[in-house]
Amino acid sequence: MPNRLASEQSPYLLQHADNPVDWYPWGDEALEKARREDKPILLSIGYSACHWCHVMAHDCFEDAEVGAVMNRLFVNIKVDREERPDLDQIYQTAHQLLAQRGGGWPLTVFLTPDQTPFFAGTYFPKTARYQLPGFPELMENVAHAWHARRGEVLAQNDAVRAALAQSQSQPAASASTPLTAAPLEQGVRDLAQAFDPVWGGFSRAPKFPRPGELFFLLRRAQGGDAKAREMALFTLRKMASGGVVDQLGGGFCRYSVDEEWAIPHFEKMLYDNGPLLHLYADAWALRGETLFRETAEGIVAWLLREMRAPEGGFYSALDADSEGHEGKFYVWSREEVKSLLTPDEYAVAAPFYGFDAPPNFENTSWNPLRARPLEEIAAALGLFPTDAEARVAAARRKLFAARESRIRPGRDDKQLTSWNALMIGGLAHAGRVMARPEWVAEAHAAIDFLRRNLWRDGRLRATFKRGEARLNAYLDDYAFLVDALLETMQAAYREADMAWAQELADALLAHFEDREAGGFFFTSHDHEALLTRPKPGYDNATPSGNGVAAFALQRLGHLLGETRYLDASARCLRLFLPQVVQQPIAHPTLLAVLDEALRPPRVIVLRGPDTPVQEWAANLAPRLGARDMLLALPNGEGAPGALAKPEAPQPTAWICSGTACQPPITELAAVLA
Repeated sequence: MPNRLASEQSPYLLQHADNPVDWYPWGDEALEKARREDKPILLSIGYSACHWCHVMAHDCFEDAEVGAVMNRLFVNIKVDREERPDLDQIYQTAHQLLAQRGGGWPLTVFLTPDQTPFFAGTYFPKTARYQLPGFPELMENVAHAWHARRGEVLAQNDAVRAALAQSQSQPAASASTPLTAAPLEQGVRDLAQAFDPVWGGFSRAPKFPRPGELFFLLRRAQGGDAKAREMALFTLRKMASGGVVDQLGGGFCRYSVDEEWAIPHFEKMLYDNGPLLHLYADAWALRGETLFRETAEGIVAWLLREMRAPEGGFYSALDADSEGHEGKFYVWSREEVKSLLTPDEYAVAAPFYGFDAPPNFENTSWNPLRARPLEEIAAALGLFPTDAEARVAAARRKLFAARESRIRPGRDDKQLTSWNALMIGGLAHAGRVMARPEWVAEAHAAIDFLRRNLWRDGRLRATFKRGEARLNAYLDDYAFLVDALLETMQAAYREADMAWAQELADALLAHFEDREAGGFFFTSHDHEALLTRPKPGYDNATPSGNGVAAFALQRLGHLLGETRYLDASARCLRLFLPQVVQQPIAHPTLLAVLDEALRPPRVIVLRGPDTPVQEWAANLAPRLGARDMLLALPNGEGAPGALAKPEAPQPTAWICSGTACQPPITELAAVLA
């Protein structure tokens, strides 16, 4: 019989609907049952594309014996971390406190009936292995501690609650901490110290793309910092050449398990591909390298082919596994490759993709990567470069077509507001920078989907599936969407987008801002009361909601001359400034806020007849830097606040930096100068 998860929308929860576990979704029914029966809660948090979540499900949750122990001893709650990032933040922090090491997924936490965690771990097998206890044995021990050593557990709970409260608190904002460029300079030095000069990136294995740090470096590069430029472009080249990107179908996997970017954890997530698209467009604009252009085009091709929903918007993720094996959809045997290609094609494709080297995946298969430069292969074979390119292109088409006939990884088809916003921003930015108006049109279509389906009575919803929008939205949903709208308005201005950006910004201030201390809570003021109420400032796998909110509000304030937005951004920056000074590189998004607080962005507004205004915008686009915002407002398009420039019979530019504006300019050459 299906359990209570059968009526949920989350693909991850539905994966567990037929378990022999009496699962509950998070909610009053489960929490009240725990209180009424004086039972501890077994909280399991994961997501649909998570490989080790699947492993634990097969090991434990699908096993009738394990399920019987769970049902006897606990109230069992299953949570999709993508639907409930509020719960995931709280209990990942609790895991860090209790286990004294980083967490991950699946996250396994045992709670007292009042939601306080008293034991935490991640993956557990059914029987002891990997130096981990067997899950049934662990559960018996945890339940025994709850019943036989209740006093110790409750005493620990007081300490855990105090520690969680402390971990979520920020030092009081201090007007005496000066706003200087020192954290920006220190951030580059810190990254230079961590930089891998052989493979790029800023850590040993496993290696994550970490777009925030690369955004920061490219901003510094545009300001003339040669070291920042070198680190960013080198890392982006190495990533794009590795197996962490799908060399046949486009799009990045979540991370590489090795330091060479060769073998990924094969799940593909929407949230990092949007920012990576933005980065590769900027890298292409800086250097014009074919690799950067092809990587950006590959992300968009994957997105539109596999992730676009019929209703509009984009799905969340692709699984790492197919047919029960991680990576099976993506890897190859040498014999299969040879059977699909002509000898001439194989002669070029094998050294290019690394099929002529020893197997790089589990000692049996090959995950394609760019193993050698094509020019080098062409020279060794006595080919013209164009002939080598043609052979590789033909090989890629054949391999991709053959791969399409395989059993595909599962797809998480819920549509998350925040992750859609990250992709919308990447699409719009790349479309503008790379002159691809069709990408901007896709960004507009996704915005229209969100506004039509997830905006109700002045409030956002967090997730959409099967025609239904659900769950009170979080800080990230509002902040990322305002930021995405600012990107799309620079790519192609629409009056409705500016109106919505203002409504979202006003809702952000009304429902999330801490007016006394500054900054923004992750959950709204009327959200369900949880164990703690985080106000995170550091960047994680996704950028900091506080950082993006402060950045977007600051920019919107400069565009419109709206001091409410500027003041809220300044309060947020002031709150987190001591942390930014102490650990600059943990806060790359707030570093961008600091950068533009020190030197406000330059705003360029174009007004006039549609066609010549768009021609001016196209001419200006290659000259724009990270601190520039250009909005092309054809006659007839309305604009609020400081953007309300008079209609003009010929293209006219208004240029302002902070509070200093130049006289209107009617000659393109003068604007370019």
